[in-house]
Formats: sequence, structure tokens, C-alpha cells
Amino acid sequence: MGPEYSLRVVIYKVNKMIKYVGPIRVLVTAALLFFSIGLSAEEKYNPIITSVPSLSIAPDAHATGLGDVGAATEPNVNSQYWNASKYAQMESPAGFALSFTPWLSQLVNDINLTNLTGYMKIGELQSVSASLRYFSLGEVILRQSLGDQGYSIQPYEMALDAAYSRMLSQYYSMSVALRYIYSDLMSSDDPAGNAFAADISGFYRRPVYFGREQGFWAFGFDVSNIGTKISYDGNNSSYFIPTNLRLGASMKYPFNSYNAITVAADVNKLLVPTPQDSTENTTDISSMVGIFQSFGDAPGGLAEELSEINWGIGLEYAYDEQFFVRMGYHFEDKYKGNRKYFTFGVGFKMSMFSIDASYLVSQAQTNPLDQTLRFTLGFDMDGIRNLIGR
Repeated sequence: MGPEYSLRVVIYKVNKMIKYVGPIRVLVTAALLFFSIGLSAEEKYNPIITSVPSLSIAPDAHATGLGDVGAATEPNVNSQYWNASKYAQMESPAGFALSFTPWLSQLVNDINLTNLTGYMKIGELQSVSASLRYFSLGEVILRQSLGDQGYSIQPYEMALDAAYSRMLSQYYSMSVALRYIYSDLMSSDDPAGNAFAADISGFYRRPVYFGREQGFWAFGFDVSNIGTKISYDGNNSSYFIPTNLRLGASMKYPFNSYNAITVAADVNKLLVPTPQDSTENTTDISSMVGIFQSFGDAPGGLAEELSEINWGIGLEYAYDEQFFVRMGYHFEDKYKGNRKYFTFGVGFKMSMFSIDASYLVSQAQTNPLDQTLRFTLGFDMDGIRNLIGR
């Protein structure tokens, strides 16, 4: 039992008309489903496979409106997933946000990701932050035969993390985060999976003047989910979690005191070994060995290694730092998952709260988030305190 079990759960929900669920396991991983629904098999199709693929779902509507870009964008309350070192450069002393992402919304209505994140500054140089993500696979009825009434299960995955970030110079900050991962696929035979991971990130942002107006340019990196592998059968077999390297850059250009645009881009690479063939057993490869091995193990050589890099680019227009319009594009090679999509987003920000929404339009019929509307509601504790003080 492993990641393929969550695939069976989703397949069962998508095909609710099926009354019989037999004992034969579906020998495809959940990541393969998430990134390649509807793709026919091809000889060159060789995506990198991980367990707990919900860790790779972008949680907030701000960054997802920009093509899933967030490593070097302006610091905001949702930075925990993208680059926690940005919290040290926040101006507000504290805040929190709640995000909701439907999954496979065109087919089912009870698979979703909920994410709660927050931060607090400690003086001028430090901050602490935390987030909780909960991915529900909804209710599933399992039956052993056609006449069996069956029983209900509600498999889910969750992750809890905390981060510490600090300014190391006038413009540069770094962060470390620790994460606990729990994946309960509710098999009657096997226990839930547990894993521990860490992130390390850095963010450099320098102000620059365009005439009389101040903008900025920034660079950021984030290496996430460096940790243990996860097992669902008492460590007889284990699976890689989605360790990821993200690099980003951005520039904000103000036209005047009211109007500004920001251009940002990210590149990503999974630090997980590339499958060599369908029979390869990666149980004996440690996660740390897998990270270094991932830079040179693609069977197709350098060309395939480069195809494992996916990228996104985003554009944001801001009016008076209160109203925002966003758009972006994300690209992944057709043999590595085939996620190609445009994103659109809007945002509204006041002193006390902010609300963001994003919408995804997929180029390929393989994206479970196609035509999905996502929301994030954020709160600024300084603004709330000022309002109460009045």
C-alpha cells in the first residue's frame, strides 16, 4: 500500500456509478493522477513520482493568480508556502489568512484543500510563522461485493509547520521551517504515514528609484520538504515526499504614486530521483541521496533533466496598494506532467483585511484545477487593533 491507494480513492469518487470495488490495487500513484488525468500513455512519458502530492498544491489565491509564482514577490501573509524568509521583511507586526482550494471541482464537490497560515514579528529583525494545511479526499463508500452496503471512510492528508526568519543584513533575510506530515488513507490493513521535513529559504529585496517613485527588485530561493520518506506499511516500503527547489526574481515598477506593476518569475525542480524504468525500487535510496541524485539521473540525459524544470511568470497591476489585478502563466513539460495553464486574479486590501481570488484556465485537459475559483481571506492584526482602538 502506498500513494496508489489515494489514487484508488479518487477514482472511486469520480466514478460513483460503480457499485463494486475489488481488491486489485491500482498500480499508479496519486501524483500521476493529479498531474496527468486523461493523458494516454506514451513511451517518453516519465514524470517524477512522489507521495503526499497535496504538499505540491499552491494554497493561496494571491500567488496562484500570478501563475503559481511566489519565491521573490512582495512579502505578504501567505509567504509561508513560498518563501518564509519574507516574513522578516513584513511591515505589519502580525497577520493570518485562510485559503480554500476545491480539487477536481468539475467532477466532485467534497475534495478540497484548506490552508491556515499566520505570522508575528519579534522586534524589527525577526519573525515566527506557522501554517496548517488539510487536504480532504471526501467521503468514500467501500464495498466488498455488489450486495454489500459497505462502510464510509474519509481519507485525508495534513501538514503542520512552523518557521523562524531573521534579517541578516539590511536587505537580506533567511528562514528555516520544520514540518510534520500525516497521511491517513484509511486502509484496514496498513497504518497512516508520517514524515518530518524542513525548509530553508532566503530573500533579497533592494529598493530602487524610478524617477521620484520607489520600487524594488528582489531574488528569492526556497528548498522545501527536505526530510524523511513516508511509509504506509511499517517501513517495508517507503516513498519520497515532494522535496522541491524554487528560485525566483521580481521587479516592481511604479508609474506614479498610485499606479505600479510588478513582474515576477519562478523556476522549480523536484529534488527526487527520476524513475529509470517501471520496475525500479527506490525504497533503499535515502531522501538525502535522492536530492543529489536528482540533478543527474534522468535516463534521457541533459535534455530530460532540463525538461524536469517547470516555470511560471506573473504580472500584477496595483492601484494605490488597495486594488490588484493579476495574471500569469505556468509551464510544465508534456512528458513530466503536462501542466500548462493561464491564471487570473484580483485582490482588494484595506488596513484591516484583504481578500484575493484566482481562476485557472488549463491549456491541456489534464489539470484537476481547470476552471477552479480559489479564495484567500487575510487579516492584519495591526489594522484590527487600530479599528478596535477607535
